Amino acid sequence: MTWNPFKKEEAQTPVEPAEEKKTDPSAGKGRPTPKMKKAQAAGIRPLVPADRKASAKAAKARMRERENREYAAMQSGDLNNMPKSERLPWRIYIRDYVDARFNLGEWFIPVAFAILIVSMFVTSAVQNAWASIIMMTLMYGYLIAVIIDVWLMWRKLKAKLIAKYGEASVAKGSRSFSYAWSRSIQMRRWRLPKPRYAKRGHWPED
Repeated sequence: MTWNPFKKEEAQTPVEPAEEKKTDPSAGKGRPTPKMKKAQAAGIRPLVPADRKASAKAAKARMRERENREYAAMQSGDLNNMPKSERLPWRIYIRDYVDARFNLGEWFIPVAFAILIVSMFVTSAVQNAWASIIMMTLMYGYLIAVIIDVWLMWRKLKAKLIAKYGEASVAKGSRSFSYAWSRSIQMRRWRLPKPRYAKRGHWPED
């Protein structure tokens, strides 16, 4: 480029840098409004209660109250307030079926206790080993009769349960067999839940 002394130099005007936008960190749509702050603060709840002992005590009290209410319901026969397991339809059927029949097992404990007392008395008074053997034979014979009676009961009851409620009612997880035989060896007046009928013979509908 050739230098021209007669040409005036163009005035170079300095370019001012663009003013940076001043932003207020507290301003803008990203900042929650006062109402939103209050809503967020109100929604915060502590995961752990402040007083753990008081909370645990209150939970135990509620559980105890529920258990007392369920126990009272089983004593009175109030089906609506019994535990959920006792309200299952096949368990209601099992209870009605067992309560309707005469079960040898419900007299096992009194009979066994009576045989034991008589055996001790006879052994000490008579001093005869045969007397004790006879009494023990009677007790074991009665036990065998109870087992046979429970087996016959469950054989009929199982078929009725399957026909009415399906295989799920007698599956291993349902514990229907243990529920039936444990109720059958209890004396009628001591059974829980309480029998729905005062006397035997009220068979459930098939």
